[in-house]
Amino acid sequence: MGNAVGQMLASAVGIAISPVPLIAVVLMLATPRGRGNGSAFALGWVAALALVTSLIVAFGGGMRTGGEPARWTDWLKLALGVLFLLLAAQQWRGRPREGQEAQVPGWMRTIDGFTPGKAAGLAVALVVANPKNLVLLVGGAVSIASSGASSEGKTLGVVLMVVIASLCVTLPLAVFLFGGDRAEGILAGWKTWMGAHNSAIMIVLLLVLGAKYVGDALTGLSG
Repeated sequence: MGNAVGQMLASAVGIAISPVPLIAVVLMLATPRGRGNGSAFALGWVAALALVTSLIVAFGGGMRTGGEPARWTDWLKLALGVLFLLLAAQQWRGRPREGQEAQVPGWMRTIDGFTPGKAAGLAVALVVANPKNLVLLVGGAVSIASSGASSEGKTLGVVLMVVIASLCVTLPLAVFLFGGDRAEGILAGWKTWMGAHNSAIMIVLLLVLGAKYVGDALTGLSG
């Protein structure tokens, strides 16, 4: 399962460094309902990640035939690889220029009026309706499902995927709950850093993942 874990980890890290959920949860934590809304957002995020990943792995039994990955999984990896490369190009075109701040979605200005239910719903939407996060999530889940690992190994892969991909919301929440007087400054620093550097990090990560998936797919199809 080593190769699958490597690809899964890259996908999970890509989701974990996504700036939108991190900025969203930091903004929620700064509101009067911060504790409840931030906790609901984190729970919604973790639940959505766990559900999507588990479903793909659970119904991915057909991804292997005769002990080897099924032929169609190579085409799926090729499609995912191309999508990663297209997302990298999109990220490059949309990157903030020098001296320009990254644009934030308009809904972030309404976070003060959120309820816990709305916060959880937003988290689910950011998992399943954000193209970059969804492609990364599917790619990681497919790597686990198409591996030769045992059921226990795949379950461990799902757990690792969810835990790592959730760090963008669980770490800020933990800092808020246990960081004391320093929490506000720490969270503000994270928000600023992610907004400033995330574009470059994501471009490199998506290019690496795209090249890896395309290369693996072409190797499998030519074999």
